[in-house]
Amino acid sequence: MSDELKTKGSKSSHHPLPITHHPRTGTVLAFDFGTKRTGVAVGDFETRLAHPLTTITAADNRARFAAIERLIAEWRPLLVVVGMPSHADGTEHPVGTLARRFAQRLQGRFGVRAELVDERLTSSEAEGLLRASGARGTRLKAGLDAVAAQRILETYFVSAP
Repeated sequence: MSDELKTKGSKSSHHPLPITHHPRTGTVLAFDFGTKRTGVAVGDFETRLAHPLTTITAADNRARFAAIERLIAEWRPLLVVVGMPSHADGTEHPVGTLARRFAQRLQGRFGVRAELVDERLTSSEAEGLLRASGARGTRLKAGLDAVAAQRILETYFVSAP
């Protein structure tokens, strides 16, 4: 795969799907990148199940990447997936540039392949799931980003061969 990151799950021709070989087993970490909070989920190729893991609330990049480094060391993922924000019409959201840069930094810094996944509606789906489970207020806000990362990883698993 080239150094350029591609987006899975997008119907836009701006983000073609890469043809990649995926292992049958191994861990995947997914990130719902945000400028204030980054949700993290974990899953694996064998079961194709995703679980919310944590939310990184570090304000500066040094602390954010230190937290990510601990997760990478603990989970030893074969792949990281980053949600790519886009508008309803498929055009890239302004935060998309930051998410793309974040994915490139993960790949370069940790030597783990990174793929982008169209994350349209994942936050609203995550909010609906949390509300259905009875979460409100601070409990809902605390779980939102990690559950959004879970939805991003589930989207990836559906589109991965």
